[in-house]
Amino acid sequence: MDAYSREMARYSHALTDLSDLDDLMSVIKDKRIVMLGESSHGTSEFYQWRKVISLELIKNHQFDFIAVEGDWPACQKLNHFIQTQDEGSILELLNVFDRWPTWMWANMEIEDLLFELKLLKTELKRKIGFHGLDVYSLMESVQELKKILPSVDSSLFQKYFDMFSCFENFHFNEKEYTRSLFGDPDGCQKEVENFCQEILHYKLKDPLKKDDLFEVIQNAHVIKNAQHYYRSMISIDNQSWNIRDHHMMETLLRLTNHYGPSSKGIVWAHNTHIGDYRGTDMVLRGEVNLGGLAKKSYGEQHVSLIGLGTFSGTVMASHAWEGPSEVLTLPEARPQSLEYLMHNLSLDTLAKNFYVLLNEAKMNSALLEFKGHRAIGVVYHPESDRKGHYVPTSLPKRYDGFIFLDETHPLTPIKQGSDRKKFPDSFPFGARI
Repeated sequence: MDAYSREMARYSHALTDLSDLDDLMSVIKDKRIVMLGESSHGTSEFYQWRKVISLELIKNHQFDFIAVEGDWPACQKLNHFIQTQDEGSILELLNVFDRWPTWMWANMEIEDLLFELKLLKTELKRKIGFHGLDVYSLMESVQELKKILPSVDSSLFQKYFDMFSCFENFHFNEKEYTRSLFGDPDGCQKEVENFCQEILHYKLKDPLKKDDLFEVIQNAHVIKNAQHYYRSMISIDNQSWNIRDHHMMETLLRLTNHYGPSSKGIVWAHNTHIGDYRGTDMVLRGEVNLGGLAKKSYGEQHVSLIGLGTFSGTVMASHAWEGPSEVLTLPEARPQSLEYLMHNLSLDTLAKNFYVLLNEAKMNSALLEFKGHRAIGVVYHPESDRKGHYVPTSLPKRYDGFIFLDETHPLTPIKQGSDRKKFPDSFPFGARI
Protein backbone atom coordinates (compact mmCIF):
# COMPACT_ATOMS: atom_id res chain seq x y z
CA MET A 1 0.00 0.00 0.00
CA ASP A 2 1.48 3.35 -1.05
CA ALA A 3 1.64 6.48 1.13
CA TYR A 4 -1.50 7.95 -0.45
CA SER A 5 -3.59 4.85 0.31
CA ARG A 6 -2.17 4.55 3.84
CA GLU A 7 -3.24 8.13 4.57
CA MET A 8 -6.67 7.47 3.13
CA ALA A 9 -7.06 4.37 5.29
CA ARG A 10 -6.08 6.43 8.33
CA TYR A 11 -9.05 8.78 7.87
CA SER A 12 -11.61 6.28 6.53
CA HIS A 13 -14.77 4.87 8.15
CA ALA A 14 -16.74 1.86 6.91
CA LEU A 15 -20.25 2.66 5.66
CA THR A 16 -23.10 0.16 5.69
CA ASP A 17 -26.04 1.89 7.39
CA LEU A 18 -27.12 5.08 9.19
CA SER A 19 -25.35 4.15 12.42
CA ASP A 20 -22.01 4.25 10.59
CA LEU A 21 -22.52 7.95 9.88
CA ASP A 22 -21.98 9.06 13.49
CA ASP A 23 -18.44 10.31 12.87
CA LEU A 24 -19.51 12.19 9.75
CA MET A 25 -22.49 13.71 11.56
CA SER A 26 -20.29 14.90 14.40
CA VAL A 27 -18.30 16.92 11.84
CA ILE A 28 -21.19 18.41 9.84
CA LYS A 29 -24.14 18.76 12.25
CA ASP A 30 -23.20 22.21 13.55
CA LYS A 31 -22.28 23.76 10.20
CA ARG A 32 -24.34 26.54 8.64
CA ILE A 33 -24.16 24.90 5.22
CA VAL A 34 -23.59 21.24 4.31
CA MET A 35 -23.10 20.46 0.61
CA LEU A 36 -23.60 16.91 -0.64
CA GLY A 37 -22.17 16.15 -4.07
CA GLU A 38 -22.34 13.46 -6.74
CA SER A 39 -20.00 12.39 -9.50
CA SER A 40 -22.95 11.81 -11.87
CA HIS A 41 -26.51 13.08 -12.16
CA GLY A 42 -27.80 9.55 -12.78
CA THR A 43 -26.75 7.39 -9.81
CA SER A 44 -29.41 6.07 -7.42
CA GLU A 45 -27.12 5.47 -4.45
CA PHE A 46 -25.96 9.10 -4.46
CA TYR A 47 -29.57 10.26 -4.07
CA GLN A 48 -30.29 7.60 -1.44
CA TRP A 49 -27.34 8.46 0.80
CA ARG A 50 -27.90 12.19 0.39
CA LYS A 51 -31.50 11.62 1.46
CA VAL A 52 -30.46 9.66 4.56
CA ILE A 53 -27.94 12.33 5.60
CA SER A 54 -30.32 15.20 4.88
CA LEU A 55 -33.23 13.71 6.85
CA GLU A 56 -30.93 13.14 9.81
CA LEU A 57 -29.68 16.74 9.68
CA ILE A 58 -33.22 18.12 9.43
CA LYS A 59 -34.77 15.89 12.07
CA ASN A 60 -32.08 15.96 14.75
CA HIS A 61 -29.87 18.97 14.01
CA GLN A 62 -32.33 21.76 13.08
CA PHE A 63 -31.48 22.14 9.40
CA ASP A 64 -34.16 24.15 7.60
CA PHE A 65 -34.03 23.40 3.88
CA ILE A 66 -32.55 21.48 0.98
CA ALA A 67 -31.42 23.54 -2.03
CA VAL A 68 -30.69 21.63 -5.23
CA GLU A 69 -29.14 22.06 -8.66
CA GLY A 70 -32.60 22.59 -10.14
CA ASP A 71 -34.79 25.42 -11.43
CA TRP A 72 -36.37 27.76 -8.89
CA PRO A 73 -39.98 27.78 -10.23
CA ALA A 74 -40.22 23.99 -10.60
CA CYS A 75 -38.72 23.34 -7.17
CA GLN A 76 -41.09 25.86 -5.57
CA LYS A 77 -44.01 23.69 -6.65
CA LEU A 78 -42.43 20.81 -4.72
CA ASN A 79 -41.78 23.14 -1.80
CA HIS A 80 -45.46 24.15 -1.78
CA PHE A 81 -46.45 20.48 -1.68
CA ILE A 82 -44.26 19.90 1.38
CA GLN A 83 -45.57 22.96 3.26
CA THR A 84 -49.29 22.45 2.68
CA GLN A 85 -51.92 19.86 3.50
CA ASP A 86 -52.41 19.23 -0.22
CA GLU A 87 -52.61 15.57 -1.09
CA GLY A 88 -52.14 14.05 -4.50
CA SER A 89 -49.72 12.11 -6.62
CA ILE A 90 -46.09 13.09 -6.15
CA LEU A 91 -45.33 11.35 -9.45
CA GLU A 92 -47.73 13.69 -11.24
CA LEU A 93 -46.22 16.66 -9.42
CA LEU A 94 -42.74 15.72 -10.66
CA ASN A 95 -43.88 16.22 -14.24
CA VAL A 96 -43.17 19.91 -13.58
CA PHE A 97 -39.55 19.03 -14.45
CA ASP A 98 -39.84 19.20 -18.22
CA ARG A 99 -36.36 20.53 -19.03
CA TRP A 100 -33.92 17.94 -20.37
CA PRO A 101 -32.48 15.89 -18.68
CA THR A 102 -35.72 15.32 -16.80
CA TRP A 103 -34.30 12.29 -14.96
CA MET A 104 -32.24 14.52 -12.67
CA TRP A 105 -35.29 15.41 -10.56
CA ALA A 106 -38.23 13.51 -12.07
CA ASN A 107 -37.30 10.15 -10.61
CA MET A 108 -38.49 7.65 -8.01
CA GLU A 109 -35.68 8.60 -5.62
CA ILE A 110 -36.97 12.19 -5.45
CA GLU A 111 -40.54 10.91 -5.02
CA ASP A 112 -39.34 9.05 -1.94
CA LEU A 113 -37.50 12.14 -0.62
CA LEU A 114 -40.59 14.36 -1.00
CA PHE A 115 -42.75 11.80 0.81
CA GLU A 116 -40.27 11.69 3.71
CA LEU A 117 -39.94 15.49 3.86
CA LYS A 118 -43.70 15.96 4.03
CA LEU A 119 -43.99 13.42 6.86
CA LEU A 120 -41.10 15.06 8.69
CA LYS A 121 -42.61 18.54 8.30
CA THR A 122 -45.83 17.28 9.92
CA GLU A 123 -43.91 15.55 12.71
CA LEU A 124 -41.65 18.51 13.52
CA LYS A 125 -44.39 21.14 13.02
CA ARG A 126 -42.01 23.57 11.37
CA LYS A 127 -41.17 24.65 7.86
CA ILE A 128 -38.85 22.39 5.86
CA GLY A 129 -37.93 23.90 2.50
CA PHE A 130 -37.01 22.47 -0.88
CA HIS A 131 -35.62 25.04 -3.32
CA GLY A 132 -33.85 25.31 -6.67
CA LEU A 133 -30.55 27.15 -7.03
CA ASP A 134 -30.10 27.12 -10.79
CA VAL A 135 -30.25 29.90 -13.37
CA TYR A 136 -31.86 28.36 -16.45
CA SER A 137 -35.53 29.21 -15.87
CA LEU A 138 -35.65 32.55 -17.70
CA MET A 139 -39.09 32.19 -19.25
CA GLU A 140 -40.63 30.21 -16.37
CA SER A 141 -39.61 32.96 -13.94
CA VAL A 142 -41.04 35.64 -16.24
CA GLN A 143 -44.36 33.80 -16.23
CA GLU A 144 -44.23 33.16 -12.47
CA LEU A 145 -43.87 36.91 -11.90
CA LYS A 146 -46.95 37.51 -13.98
CA LYS A 147 -48.90 35.22 -11.62
CA ILE A 148 -47.46 36.50 -8.33
CA LEU A 149 -47.16 40.26 -8.78
CA PRO A 150 -50.87 41.21 -8.77
CA SER A 151 -51.30 39.66 -5.31
CA VAL A 152 -48.31 41.59 -3.96
CA ASP A 153 -48.89 45.03 -5.49
CA SER A 154 -50.87 45.93 -8.60
CA SER A 155 -48.64 48.97 -9.21
CA LEU A 156 -45.62 46.67 -9.47
CA PHE A 157 -47.48 44.62 -12.02
CA GLN A 158 -47.89 47.69 -14.22
CA LYS A 159 -44.17 48.49 -13.94
CA TYR A 160 -43.41 44.90 -14.89
CA PHE A 161 -45.56 45.07 -18.01
CA ASP A 162 -42.73 46.38 -20.27
CA MET A 163 -40.47 43.48 -19.31
CA PHE A 164 -43.25 40.95 -19.81
CA SER A 165 -44.06 42.39 -23.25
CA CYS A 166 -40.40 42.24 -24.30
CA PHE A 167 -40.14 38.50 -23.61
CA GLU A 168 -43.59 37.87 -25.05
CA ASN A 169 -42.16 38.98 -28.40
CA PHE A 170 -40.13 35.74 -28.35
CA HIS A 171 -43.12 33.56 -27.41
CA PHE A 172 -41.43 32.79 -24.08
CA ASN A 173 -38.98 30.57 -25.95
CA GLU A 174 -35.46 30.66 -24.49
CA LYS A 175 -33.82 29.36 -27.65
CA GLU A 176 -35.63 31.89 -29.85
CA TYR A 177 -34.64 34.68 -27.45
CA THR A 178 -30.99 33.61 -27.36
CA ARG A 179 -30.80 33.41 -31.15
CA SER A 180 -32.15 36.97 -31.32
CA LEU A 181 -29.17 38.19 -29.29
CA PHE A 182 -26.88 37.73 -32.28
CA GLY A 183 -28.70 40.62 -33.95
CA ASP A 184 -29.57 42.58 -30.79
CA PRO A 185 -27.07 41.76 -28.00
CA ASP A 186 -28.97 43.86 -25.44
CA GLY A 187 -32.17 41.85 -25.80
CA CYS A 188 -34.52 42.65 -22.91
CA GLN A 189 -31.69 43.78 -20.65
CA LYS A 190 -32.98 47.35 -20.21
CA GLU A 191 -36.48 46.20 -19.24
CA VAL A 192 -35.05 43.64 -16.80
CA GLU A 193 -32.74 46.16 -15.14
CA ASN A 194 -35.55 48.71 -14.78
CA PHE A 195 -37.77 46.15 -13.09
CA CYS A 196 -35.01 44.91 -10.77
CA GLN A 197 -34.34 48.49 -9.66
CA GLU A 198 -38.01 48.85 -8.77
CA ILE A 199 -37.91 45.64 -6.71
CA LEU A 200 -34.72 46.63 -4.87
CA HIS A 201 -36.32 49.86 -3.70
CA TYR A 202 -39.76 48.43 -3.00
CA LYS A 203 -41.18 48.77 0.51
CA LEU A 204 -43.66 46.05 1.45
CA LYS A 205 -46.86 47.52 2.86
CA ASP A 206 -48.36 44.25 4.08
CA PRO A 207 -45.96 42.15 6.23
CA LEU A 208 -48.19 39.09 5.66
CA LYS A 209 -47.00 39.10 2.06
CA LYS A 210 -43.33 38.68 2.99
CA ASP A 211 -43.08 35.21 1.42
CA ASP A 212 -44.77 36.41 -1.77
CA LEU A 213 -42.31 39.30 -2.05
CA PHE A 214 -39.43 36.88 -1.54
CA GLU A 215 -40.78 34.88 -4.49
CA VAL A 216 -40.92 38.03 -6.60
CA ILE A 217 -37.37 39.04 -5.67
CA GLN A 218 -35.93 35.59 -6.34
CA ASN A 219 -37.64 35.23 -9.71
CA ALA A 220 -36.46 38.73 -10.64
CA HIS A 221 -32.88 37.69 -9.84
CA VAL A 222 -33.30 34.53 -11.91
CA ILE A 223 -34.48 36.62 -14.88
CA LYS A 224 -31.61 39.08 -14.51
CA ASN A 225 -28.93 36.41 -14.16
CA ALA A 226 -30.44 34.02 -16.73
CA GLN A 227 -30.51 36.82 -19.27
CA HIS A 228 -26.84 37.49 -18.47
CA TYR A 229 -26.10 33.76 -18.71
CA TYR A 230 -27.73 33.32 -22.12
CA ARG A 231 -26.09 36.48 -23.46
CA SER A 232 -22.69 35.22 -22.31
CA MET A 233 -23.08 32.01 -24.30
CA ILE A 234 -22.89 33.90 -27.58
CA SER A 235 -19.90 36.03 -26.56
CA ILE A 236 -16.26 35.30 -27.29
CA ASP A 237 -15.36 35.51 -23.60
CA ASN A 238 -17.75 32.84 -22.33
CA GLN A 239 -18.33 33.42 -18.62
CA SER A 240 -21.50 31.32 -18.38
CA TRP A 241 -20.02 28.84 -15.87
CA ASN A 242 -19.08 31.59 -13.41
CA ILE A 243 -22.37 33.42 -13.93
CA ARG A 244 -24.25 30.23 -13.11
CA ASP A 245 -22.33 29.43 -9.91
CA HIS A 246 -22.40 33.03 -8.70
CA HIS A 247 -26.17 32.92 -9.17
CA MET A 248 -26.34 29.72 -7.10
CA MET A 249 -24.31 31.40 -4.38
CA GLU A 250 -26.49 34.52 -4.36
CA THR A 251 -29.61 32.34 -4.14
CA LEU A 252 -28.17 30.37 -1.22
CA LEU A 253 -27.36 33.60 0.63
CA ARG A 254 -30.90 34.88 0.06
CA LEU A 255 -32.32 31.60 1.36
CA THR A 256 -30.33 31.64 4.60
CA ASN A 257 -31.23 35.29 5.09
CA HIS A 258 -34.92 34.53 4.45
CA TYR A 259 -34.97 31.61 6.88
CA GLY A 260 -33.27 33.67 9.57
CA PRO A 261 -29.88 34.36 11.18
CA SER A 262 -29.65 30.92 12.78
CA SER A 263 -30.86 29.00 9.71
CA LYS A 264 -28.98 26.00 8.33
CA GLY A 265 -29.13 24.64 4.80
CA ILE A 266 -28.23 21.53 2.81
CA VAL A 267 -27.16 21.69 -0.86
CA TRP A 268 -27.40 18.89 -3.42
CA ALA A 269 -25.31 19.45 -6.55
CA HIS A 270 -22.66 17.83 -8.73
CA ASN A 271 -19.16 17.50 -7.28
CA THR A 272 -18.04 19.98 -9.95
CA HIS A 273 -20.16 22.62 -8.21
CA ILE A 274 -19.73 21.75 -4.55
CA GLY A 275 -16.09 20.60 -4.40
CA ASP A 276 -13.97 23.69 -3.74
CA TYR A 277 -12.57 24.92 -7.06
CA ARG A 278 -9.29 25.83 -5.31
CA GLY A 279 -8.56 22.10 -5.00
CA THR A 280 -8.85 21.52 -8.77
CA ASP A 281 -7.51 22.84 -12.08
CA MET A 282 -10.53 25.16 -12.36
CA VAL A 283 -8.39 27.98 -11.01
CA LEU A 284 -6.17 27.73 -14.11
CA ARG A 285 -9.23 28.51 -16.28
CA GLY A 286 -10.39 31.39 -14.09
CA GLU A 287 -13.45 29.41 -12.94
CA VAL A 288 -15.06 29.45 -9.52
CA ASN A 289 -17.82 27.31 -8.06
CA LEU A 290 -20.49 27.21 -5.39
CA GLY A 291 -18.49 25.28 -2.80
CA GLY A 292 -15.49 27.61 -2.89
CA LEU A 293 -17.69 30.71 -2.94
CA ALA A 294 -19.66 29.44 0.07
CA LYS A 295 -16.45 28.88 2.03
CA LYS A 296 -15.52 32.50 1.35
CA SER A 297 -19.00 33.89 2.05
CA TYR A 298 -19.94 32.02 5.22
CA GLY A 299 -16.42 31.31 6.48
CA GLU A 300 -14.36 28.15 6.10
CA GLN A 301 -15.42 26.83 9.51
CA HIS A 302 -19.16 27.15 8.77
CA VAL A 303 -19.33 25.06 5.58
CA SER A 304 -18.76 21.35 4.95
CA LEU A 305 -18.27 20.02 1.43
CA ILE A 306 -18.94 16.27 1.06
CA GLY A 307 -18.24 14.63 -2.30
CA LEU A 308 -19.61 11.30 -3.51
CA GLY A 309 -18.05 8.94 -6.05
CA THR A 310 -18.03 5.38 -7.35
CA PHE A 311 -15.71 2.85 -9.01
CA SER A 312 -18.01 0.91 -11.37
CA GLY A 313 -21.58 -0.12 -12.12
CA THR A 314 -24.27 1.46 -14.27
CA VAL A 315 -25.56 5.02 -14.62
CA MET A 316 -28.51 6.91 -16.11
CA ALA A 317 -27.26 9.26 -18.83
CA SER A 318 -27.60 9.84 -22.58
CA HIS A 319 -25.34 9.24 -25.56
CA ALA A 320 -26.54 12.44 -27.20
CA TRP A 321 -27.51 15.99 -26.28
CA GLU A 322 -31.29 16.08 -25.63
CA GLY A 323 -31.31 12.35 -26.37
CA PRO A 324 -33.23 9.60 -24.56
CA SER A 325 -32.17 8.51 -21.11
CA GLU A 326 -30.30 5.21 -21.11
CA VAL A 327 -28.77 2.84 -18.60
CA LEU A 328 -25.08 2.94 -19.52
CA THR A 329 -22.27 0.78 -18.19
CA LEU A 330 -19.86 2.65 -15.97
CA PRO A 331 -16.37 1.26 -16.64
CA GLU A 332 -13.99 0.58 -13.83
CA ALA A 333 -12.17 3.80 -12.93
CA ARG A 334 -8.88 4.36 -14.69
CA PRO A 335 -5.64 3.34 -12.93
CA GLN A 336 -4.26 5.69 -10.26
CA SER A 337 -7.43 7.79 -10.17
CA LEU A 338 -9.04 8.55 -6.82
CA GLU A 339 -11.76 6.01 -7.47
CA TYR A 340 -9.24 3.32 -8.48
CA LEU A 341 -7.22 3.85 -5.31
CA MET A 342 -10.37 3.85 -3.18
CA HIS A 343 -11.53 0.61 -4.79
CA ASN A 344 -8.21 -1.05 -3.98
CA LEU A 345 -8.45 0.26 -0.42
CA SER A 346 -11.94 -1.24 -0.13
CA LEU A 347 -10.49 -4.61 -1.16
CA ASP A 348 -7.67 -4.30 1.37
CA THR A 349 -9.94 -3.27 4.25
CA LEU A 350 -12.95 -5.42 3.28
CA ALA A 351 -15.14 -2.29 3.53
CA LYS A 352 -16.87 -2.09 0.15
CA ASN A 353 -18.25 1.38 0.92
CA PHE A 354 -16.62 3.94 3.20
CA TYR A 355 -16.16 7.62 3.79
CA VAL A 356 -13.07 9.69 4.42
CA LEU A 357 -12.99 12.67 6.81
CA LEU A 358 -10.44 15.13 5.51
CA ASN A 359 -10.24 18.07 7.92
CA GLU A 360 -7.17 16.64 9.64
CA ALA A 361 -5.56 15.87 6.28
CA LYS A 362 -5.52 19.45 4.96
CA MET A 363 -1.93 20.05 6.06
CA ASN A 364 1.16 17.92 5.51
CA SER A 365 -0.64 14.90 4.12
CA ALA A 366 0.12 12.61 1.19
CA LEU A 367 -3.55 13.09 0.23
CA LEU A 368 -2.77 16.63 -0.91
CA GLU A 369 -1.28 15.17 -4.10
CA PHE A 370 -3.42 15.79 -7.18
CA LYS A 371 -5.17 12.73 -8.61
CA GLY A 372 -7.69 12.28 -11.42
CA HIS A 373 -11.27 12.29 -10.06
CA ARG A 374 -14.14 11.11 -12.27
CA ALA A 375 -16.91 13.56 -13.22
CA ILE A 376 -19.76 12.21 -15.37
CA GLY A 377 -22.14 14.50 -17.22
CA VAL A 378 -25.66 14.04 -18.51
CA VAL A 379 -24.07 13.23 -21.88
CA TYR A 380 -21.73 10.30 -21.38
CA HIS A 381 -19.73 8.00 -23.65
CA PRO A 382 -18.39 5.09 -21.56
CA GLU A 383 -16.00 4.07 -24.32
CA SER A 384 -14.09 7.34 -23.86
CA ASP A 385 -14.18 7.30 -20.06
CA ARG A 386 -10.46 6.79 -19.58
CA LYS A 387 -9.54 9.55 -22.04
CA GLY A 388 -11.54 12.24 -20.28
CA HIS A 389 -14.05 12.74 -17.48
CA TYR A 390 -11.33 13.13 -14.83
CA VAL A 391 -10.71 16.35 -12.90
CA PRO A 392 -7.25 16.85 -11.31
CA THR A 393 -8.08 16.98 -7.61
CA SER A 394 -6.33 17.51 -4.31
CA LEU A 395 -8.78 15.60 -2.13
CA PRO A 396 -8.40 17.55 1.18
CA LYS A 397 -8.37 20.91 -0.62
CA ARG A 398 -11.51 20.09 -2.58
CA TYR A 399 -13.61 18.37 0.11
CA ASP A 400 -14.09 18.12 3.87
CA GLY A 401 -15.28 14.56 3.45
CA PHE A 402 -15.78 12.03 0.68
CA ILE A 403 -18.20 9.10 0.45
CA PHE A 404 -17.01 6.22 -1.74
CA LEU A 405 -19.53 3.65 -3.02
CA ASP A 406 -17.71 0.86 -4.83
CA GLU A 407 -20.50 -0.22 -7.21
CA THR A 408 -23.57 1.83 -8.03
CA HIS A 409 -26.75 1.67 -10.09
CA PRO A 410 -28.91 4.06 -12.14
CA LEU A 411 -31.73 6.30 -11.04
CA THR A 412 -35.28 5.20 -11.82
CA PRO A 413 -36.71 8.03 -13.95
CA ILE A 414 -40.34 8.88 -14.46
CA LYS A 415 -40.94 8.40 -18.18
CA GLN A 416 -41.84 11.72 -19.74
CA GLY A 417 -40.84 14.00 -22.57
CA SER A 418 -38.92 17.25 -22.30
CA ASP A 419 -39.69 20.71 -23.62
CA ARG A 420 -37.34 21.29 -26.54
CA LYS A 421 -37.99 25.03 -26.45
CA LYS A 422 -35.86 25.20 -23.32
CA PHE A 423 -32.10 24.99 -23.04
CA PRO A 424 -31.18 21.78 -21.22
CA ASP A 425 -29.89 21.73 -17.67
CA SER A 426 -26.09 21.96 -17.53
CA PHE A 427 -25.97 23.73 -20.91
CA PRO A 428 -23.36 24.26 -22.28
CA PHE A 429 -21.34 22.02 -19.94
CA GLY A 430 -23.38 18.81 -20.06
CA ALA A 431 -20.47 16.61 -21.08
CA ARG A 432 -18.50 17.73 -18.03
CA ILE A 433 -21.20 17.72 -15.35
